[in-house]
Amino acid sequence: MIRKSGIILALDMEDPDWAVDVCRDTAEFIDAVKVGYPLVLSAGISILQRLKDVGKPVIADFKVADIPYISRQICERAVNGGADYVIVQGFLGEDVVKSCAEVAQIFVVADMTHPGAKDYIHDRSMEIARMAKKHAFGLVAPATRPEAIESLRKEVGAMVIISPGIKAQGAPPGSAVAAGADFEIVGRGIYEADDPREAAEEVYAAIKKFLPL
Repeated sequence: MIRKSGIILALDMEDPDWAVDVCRDTAEFIDAVKVGYPLVLSAGISILQRLKDVGKPVIADFKVADIPYISRQICERAVNGGADYVIVQGFLGEDVVKSCAEVAQIFVVADMTHPGAKDYIHDRSMEIARMAKKHAFGLVAPATRPEAIESLRKEVGAMVIISPGIKAQGAPPGSAVAAGADFEIVGRGIYEADDPREAAEEVYAAIKKFLPL
């Protein structure tokens, strides 16, 4: 996944035509698209390939969290359906992560954006990151806690970090990249805007200040 804008567009709506339209409209300012359960369950797995045909890498945000056998199956189905990457939960343990990594390029969730993440996953994020380094393409870390990104960056070195939580969940555009993330994930802040292309351009304007020239 090549970084040009530093933006991953999260498509969390349920209407597949809307998703494809927004992807096309914002293509100039995004590096990849992330697709979660709401859209896939509404439109079917074929939406992954439809979005891939727009010309951007597709991340299947399934936050895979099952035993190794089932988790591997989910990742295989996602890749066969058109996904370039799959997001997997790290708290299940190394056997799950390893099984998924054998059939897909994966991002491992080390921490999450919502307040409840502090109850359980947050305190284990460093352990998850160390384990993920052995198997994963990248890591998911919350833009809502830039200090977590900074700590995880020190732990994982040059490993790719993608960060959700921009705009709709409160983190300002550019803040995650400034803290050490490679990509910022933006959903509602772009696709619910009156002009999604303009919104994507505004996010890029904030991020590019922190990108290498």
